[in-house]
Amino acid sequence: MAVDSIPALDLIFGRRSIRVYRPGAVDDATVKRLLQAAMAAPSAAAKYPWHFVVVREQPTLARLAEALPNGSMLATATLGIAVCGDLELAHDRQLSYLLQDCSAAIENLLLAAHALGLGACWLGVHPREERVRRLTAILALPRGVIPVAMIALGWPGETKAPHQTYLPERVHSERW
Repeated sequence: MAVDSIPALDLIFGRRSIRVYRPGAVDDATVKRLLQAAMAAPSAAAKYPWHFVVVREQPTLARLAEALPNGSMLATATLGIAVCGDLELAHDRQLSYLLQDCSAAIENLLLAAHALGLGACWLGVHPREERVRRLTAILALPRGVIPVAMIALGWPGETKAPHQTYLPERVHSERW
């Protein structure tokens, strides 16, 4: 089998940020599958500090779109998923571990969305204080829960070619 035809790698290379969505509901079973994939991510010391807020209501999605620069696609997305971390649950209560754990969950969620035929776009929230403050208010997050990212999801209304960025100058062997 040629390296270029490995299905798992095709999934990785084919995943792109989709910002245009066509109408169509995403059923509860599909959302659950996305969240199962997200929660299958590795976590420092198996602490699993993540929480997910699933947003389907268009008025809330529109508010989130206004709150996030470059987040306009949320207004037309079928749903959004806020990926948040609970600092009390993070390994050694360290923000760095919380961010790593949530980022791994986000990547799993994005790959699962692509595998299921959905389009998705990762919108960074943390460490921008204004974005964190706005999402915390809109989503009524409890104290100590930090919104790390917002994921816009829906049925793709655009197609993008697979993407590969291999930068050999960024690869070091044995030492820098």
